[in-house]
Amino acid sequence: MGVITSIVVFAVGAILDFAVTVSSPNFNINTVGVILMAAGAVGFVLSLFFWASWGGFGGGSVGVHRRIYRQEVSPGYGSTVVRHRDVMVPENTVIEEEQYQ
Repeated sequence: MGVITSIVVFAVGAILDFAVTVSSPNFNINTVGVILMAAGAVGFVLSLFFWASWGGFGGGSVGVHRRIYRQEVSPGYGSTVVRHRDVMVPENTVIEEEQYQ
């Protein structure tokens, strides 16, 4: 059950519990509303808990984003410039600066 589905189930349960005033000797619609609200709340919490492992839309990337910093001296100015570049590398890879220039 996703986040949106959990919210909808919770909302339907709240409507059945608080807004519907039908009574029957054999069936209690308010109890159904409470059960739906509990199921929606549990589904919402579980959806948030497992969201990171699901990965979201577009698929996950295999690897790690790393930022490589390189310090250079600007020609003619004598000042130091720090440049960086974001790269995607496989996990557990040793990065050498010459590879990504």
